[in-house]
Amino acid sequence: MTHETVMRNARIVLRDRIVHGAIQIRDGRIADISEGAVHGEDLGGDTLVAGCVELHTDHVESHFVPRPKVRWNIMAALQAHDAQIAASGITTVFDALRVGLDGDTELKGEDAREMAGAIDAAMDAGRLRADHYIHLRCEVSVPDVVDEFDAIAGNGRVRLASLMDHAPLQRQFVSLDAYKTYYQGKRRMSDADFHRFCERRLAESAAYSAPNRRSLAERCRERAIPIASHDDATAEHVAEGVELGIQLAEFPTTREAARLSHEAGMSVLMGAPNVVRGRSHSGNISARDLVESGHLDILSSDYVPFSLLQAAFLLADDDIMSLPDAIALVTDTPAKAAGMADRGRLAPGLRADMVRIRTMQGEPPIVAGVWREGMRVA
Repeated sequence: MTHETVMRNARIVLRDRIVHGAIQIRDGRIADISEGAVHGEDLGGDTLVAGCVELHTDHVESHFVPRPKVRWNIMAALQAHDAQIAASGITTVFDALRVGLDGDTELKGEDAREMAGAIDAAMDAGRLRADHYIHLRCEVSVPDVVDEFDAIAGNGRVRLASLMDHAPLQRQFVSLDAYKTYYQGKRRMSDADFHRFCERRLAESAAYSAPNRRSLAERCRERAIPIASHDDATAEHVAEGVELGIQLAEFPTTREAARLSHEAGMSVLMGAPNVVRGRSHSGNISARDLVESGHLDILSSDYVPFSLLQAAFLLADDDIMSLPDAIALVTDTPAKAAGMADRGRLAPGLRADMVRIRTMQGEPPIVAGVWREGMRVA
């Protein structure tokens, strides 16, 4: 039996314009968008946007290990993560799981495998509000990263892999002071322990990063898994990415790397918290600068799920971008980068993944309703 819904009196953000009118949903898809309608649910002039598509969130791991030496029930942790994701207006999420651990976490290799299995099982059982996929964050400087990748890559929900090196004096942490603030503070290491940690990580990076990058890139190409670089800083990093078949440049740390990645045809992704805060927490390039130079394609919530919508509306409110272009950074362009042609915009024939937004001058937007394939989930 056909299920049909009409929502009217809405400010509907399309890819190229905003219309005040109504949207018709039929069997989980958008059937029609029109200006004006007499019948249907009255949205009271609220803004309606496509559901956000999140390609890189580290958030699920913090629910699984909420405190040092505390492990939460994996399904309960996933559902708590999912509830916050959906309530933030995210209808498609790529949960980032680390493979190859560099010693900055209490997680183990088997934990990533368990979380990946739980995501797959929870989606099959209809336990989750958002549509969940898996993004494997591959620490190339760790000896066992390829083996850990192979143990999970067969999961059908793996749709993205990033190649990263978090060793000191590499990419994100070219400043040893920034590395010390992050790692020594996070792990509460003494100066002597931190020095030994740095020596070990530098040696591992020198020995393993290059061969592991090549092996992982080859495996991703064989499985048709899109590949992302991470924290590129130089022209040499970008050239290496082009050679490896990188499609997505995550968190470039310099204007040069962002520009060259964009010119090479990669989608450039930056963190929405960077936009909200006005700067990078690591002291790298500002995402707003890349927006203004035209070298930013995608925003990721990274460690704050709600930052996606908050950043998009900030960019529009500050007249840096039009609202349709700002919303595209968190909907249309990430969907395209992930090869998902059925979502990311409000248009007839696409999935009815939608977010109802209530705005107040000078305040963060309020998520007043979320629908995934026409079903209310938040």
